[in-house]
Amino acid sequence: MAALNYNHLYYFWAVAHDGNLTRTAERLNLSQSALSVQIRKLEDRLGHALFERRGRQLHLTEAGRIALDHADAIFAAGAELLGTLQQAGRTRAALRVGALATLSRNFLIGFLRPVLGRPDVEVVLRSGSTAELLQGLETLNLDVVLINQPPARDSLTPFVAHRLTEQPVSLVGPPERIADGAGLADLLTRQPVILPTVNSSVRMGFDALTDRLGLRPQIVAEVDDMAMMRLLARENVGLALVPPIVVKDELVSGLLVEADHPLGIAEAFYAVTVARRFPNPILRDLLEAGAG
Repeated sequence: MAALNYNHLYYFWAVAHDGNLTRTAERLNLSQSALSVQIRKLEDRLGHALFERRGRQLHLTEAGRIALDHADAIFAAGAELLGTLQQAGRTRAALRVGALATLSRNFLIGFLRPVLGRPDVEVVLRSGSTAELLQGLETLNLDVVLINQPPARDSLTPFVAHRLTEQPVSLVGPPERIADGAGLADLLTRQPVILPTVNSSVRMGFDALTDRLGLRPQIVAEVDDMAMMRLLARENVGLALVPPIVVKDELVSGLLVEADHPLGIAEAFYAVTVARRFPNPILRDLLEAGAG
């Protein structure tokens, strides 16, 4: 199948926006007949007439309108490409962020807050597993990936993990489940717990803690989504093992309270990137703010 001739498409695009063949030919320094030939070749390639004459005016056909929509997108992308690669002082309008599906939404909003609402920035947010997101980063479909464990790095996977912050993890639940003065061992003996799944660093820290204490707490739910852990705690299912930022609003309102027992467990947050010749300047500003 023969490729589309973009010179032909450009001439059509120019005439379609001008609405006048003679005027466009003069502007492009072409003869009117030469310009007509170029458009006719495009029509032959597409198999549809793109213009119809009504008196002295050219009007787009239905196929012409479709072709113009695509041409607008193609030539706008070309202009953006030139501006970006020539470092012409233009800021890339899009920031493509991948976030682990289980990541705290409050943390995610906090990381993106400096650019949210900016009229010159469009945030494209995708969620998924670590493997899916890192693949998107390698294929340059994402600018940055937010996860809670640094990925392995070697010569074949040149990821750069920027440690942003870490949040201490606590046991959180309704006030009636957290009795004043109860010790940690007593609390974990009497109350069921809602835990992250076994492959998370937070869960590994908790399992090590209970092993040292000689405890086998009742696990009422294992969840790989922080938002679901928050909802289960609100429903009084048990004590949730979460960073307090996940339930910030509930702690402020008093719906949930935090057990006064430091666990010595923290969840770290990383922004993962790959080296690029033309890095997104918006991302650089976010990384500096997030690490501050």
